[in-house]
Parts: sequence; C-alpha cells; structure tokens
Amino acid sequence: REGAGSFPPPAGCGLPCGPAMDLFGDLRRMNKRQLYYQVLNFAMIVSSALMIWKGLIVVTGSESPIVVVLSGSMEPAFHRGDLLFLTNFHDDPIRAGEIVVFKVEGRDIPIVHRVIKIHEKENGNIKFLTKGDNNEVDDRGLYKEGQNWLEKKDVVGRARGFLPYVGMVTIIMNDYPKFKYALLAVMGAYVLLKRES
Repeated sequence: REGAGSFPPPAGCGLPCGPAMDLFGDLRRMNKRQLYYQVLNFAMIVSSALMIWKGLIVVTGSESPIVVVLSGSMEPAFHRGDLLFLTNFHDDPIRAGEIVVFKVEGRDIPIVHRVIKIHEKENGNIKFLTKGDNNEVDDRGLYKEGQNWLEKKDVVGRARGFLPYVGMVTIIMNDYPKFKYALLAVMGAYVLLKRES
C-alpha cells in the first residue's frame, strides 16, 4: 500500500526494497558538504560516548563500570538482563556478603557472584571465595586450575546499584549478531541522514 507522498518500490523488488531505495536516494541527494557534516556528527556522537565511558572508569575506579548479568546464577538478587553499576576503590576492604564482578584467567566474560568466605593473612593480604546465590556449590570449579581463592587483583568491580532487565537489549544483540548489525546500520543511517531543522 502506498502512503501519502511515497512511491511504490520498483517492480520485482519486493517490499524491503522500498526503505532501502529511499535511503540510497537520500544519500544521492546530499551534496558532499552535507554528507561530510553528517559523518562528522556521527563521529562526534561516537567520541562523546567513548569520553563518557572513560570518565565513568576514572570516577568509579572500575575498568567496566556498567555490566549486564548474563545468567540466572545470582537469582533472586539479580536476574538475567539486569544492568549493574560497579565501583572498585582499592581502599575499600572486601567483605563477606557483598557482590563482586571478577575475571578468571582463561575466561573472557566476567562473573557476577557473592563473596561467601574471606581468608586474611597476617601481612594484610586478603583472599576470598565466591558463589552464585542460585548455585549449589562455590566457584572453585570456575577458577583456573589449581586456584582455590580469588585476590583483589581479580576483581573488576563491586555492585553498587542496578536497573532491572535494561540489559536485555545487550543479551539479544549478543545472541543474534545479525540484529546487532542491523540496529547499528539503522542508527548510523539515521544520524547520517538527519537534517538540521
């Protein structure tokens, strides 16, 4: 069906061709100056997002100040898709009962679990053991071979707050990479083709 002011897609093209043809038509109608301007706008948005992320890293002391819970191992405290806000100030002692995000050698994805046991040495060094609230056993099976305790250097951050289910978009994009690329393409096209009022 045609809408007001629109043209039907070319014969034999099928429905998806209509929006694609409009996109390329808009790009062709832009002069070089407009196109450069929109590309610079897009670059500015990307660099601003990176600057905000780097700023959060400095303020929170965590290399990943915002993470998404990817599994149900911490239910009922956190559910899959919850967005966690982290801090990682080295002066703060790690306590039993707090929720930490840690990295284990050989695993790319950080793990969000609770500290269940602390082992403090005489020299002040602390080692600790973690476990998912929804798991029956502790995390020793997740640590690298021969490792029985975590140390402060393994901690990416400690959970200070969360937003429920906001991270589901991230999970969907990880589970369906084509959706991620389509979404990025649409966002990029929108920024490039958006004209100043």
